Amino acid sequence: MKEELIEENLELIATRVPPGDQWKLLTTGETVQGLVQTLNQYVRQKSFKGHYRLEPLNGKLYAIYTTEVAPPEPEKFDLYGEF
Repeated sequence: MKEELIEENLELIATRVPPGDQWKLLTTGETVQGLVQTLNQYVRQKSFKGHYRLEPLNGKLYAIYTTEVAPPEPEKFDLYGEF
C-alpha cells in the first residue's frame, strides 16, 4: 500500500496591529477589528475553506494550503531480475 505524504505551505494573511484585537489584512492592507472578522474577510476574498494557524505571541495569522506528495518509486536493479 502506497503512503501519500501531505506537505503544508503557510501563507501569511494578517498581522496583529496593537493595541487590542486589530489585524492588518495583507491582501487589501486594511485594518480589521477582531480575529473572526479578519478570517471572514479573507474567506470572502479568496474563497478559501481550509485550515488556519494563529501564532498569538508573534501576532501572525496564516492560511495552511496542503498538497499531496507521492513518495518516490523504489529503485529497481537489473542484476536481481526486478525488471
